[in-house]
Order: sequence, then structure tokens, then C-alpha cells
Amino acid sequence: MNIFDAIKSLSKGIAVLIDPDKFKSKDALEGFLKKIKLAQPNFIFIGGSSVARSDFDECVEMVKKTLSIPIVLFPGASHHLSNSADALLFLSLISGRNPDFLIGHHVEAIDELEQMDIETIPTSYLLIDGGKMSSVQYVSRTQPIPQEEISIARKTAQAGKHLGHKLIYADAGSGAITPISNSMIKALSTVQSPLIIGGGLRTIKSIHDAHMSGANLVVIGNKLEEDIDFLLDLKNYMEV
Repeated sequence: MNIFDAIKSLSKGIAVLIDPDKFKSKDALEGFLKKIKLAQPNFIFIGGSSVARSDFDECVEMVKKTLSIPIVLFPGASHHLSNSADALLFLSLISGRNPDFLIGHHVEAIDELEQMDIETIPTSYLLIDGGKMSSVQYVSRTQPIPQEEISIARKTAQAGKHLGHKLIYADAGSGAITPISNSMIKALSTVQSPLIIGGGLRTIKSIHDAHMSGANLVVIGNKLEEDIDFLLDLKNYMEV
């Protein structure tokens, strides 16, 4: 499966984000994966801001063994790589000005990445203010784009497209209080690159609104950690 083409073709796609740091044991992760299996989202994203290499590898292997859902890496550092995944979002944090997250980690990863047989998707990563400091903001030492600065967000995404990036990932951050506004999603969709939206999406209505505003794929993480039964709501939403 070509993951980029699959994302591009979606109009109401769902990805579940798994942060290996959130699971303290193999049993906890295995139980979570068995429940995800019932919902059958389009993708499993795996990533986190401060995950150790061993925990990252172990998580990817367990997901691969348990699920038949495509795995997409959402790396927070240069060592967040695995040949067991189907694709890698090669993220450049273009909303910030920290060179490590613009190009530095990419250079560190390249020797290992070139030895892998994995689809690599150049991705513009935009951090949007979600109403609280996110782990991405803390680790990357960058400021998010304010929700009201829609023009800045659109111009930033457009610049990323001219740099050759194929995807836009706009993220309000883990545990965001406020999801990215429908107005900003609509503006980002005018760039006409496949659009992924994450952070703060806690209701079916907010997910539906994001899709109707132009998101090809929405990413759900914290909500499922708090309320695993929300998977049933997601399943019903995807089947309509």
C-alpha cells in the first residue's frame, strides 16, 4: 500500500496515535491494541516527544504483530525509526525556528533511514496553539502559531509545499484544550496538499467538523487514553 496516496484519497480518515511512553507494561499495550482492532481505524500512528529507542521498537513490533492496520511513524527524534512500519512522516517543524527540528534530527537519522525499506513522506509540521503548553512545544522549544493567525498558518503551509513537502500535519498538541478551528482547517486546505489534523479532538462532532472543513485524516490520541469506549463511537462514525 502507498500510504501517501491512501491519505490523499481519504475524506473522513481516522488515525489512532500511540505514544509508547503512555503504556507502562506490555499487557497494558496489548489490551489497548485488542480494543483498537475492533474499531479498525485507517492508520496507527506511533510516536512521542521523549520515547526511548527500546520502548519505541518494542511498541512498533507489538502493533505489527497484533494488528493488520498500516503503521505510520510520527517521530519526535532521530532514533524513532523502525523498518517494521509502513511509512514515516519525515516531519519538519516549520512553524518554529529551532534548526534541530527543521533539519537537524533529519540529518542524524539519514544513515539509518537509507538502509530501510520504508515509504518516507516529507511533511510540513505546524504546531498550533491548543490552549496549553504541549510536550512538542516544550521539547522543541518553539512557539505555536496562535489560533487567530490563520494567514500565518496558511502562508507557512504554502511555503512548506514550495519546499517540496507533500503533506501538512497541523497539530494543537497532546492534551490540547482547544482543537484547531474550522476556519484554520479551511484555510490550510486551500494549500491543496493532503491535510492531517491532530490535538484536542474529543467528540464526534469536532471530528466531523474537521473533516467537513477539509481534513483528510484526523488523529485521535489522548481521548482514547481517557475513554477507551470512544472507539465504539469512532467505529460507528466511520461506518456511516
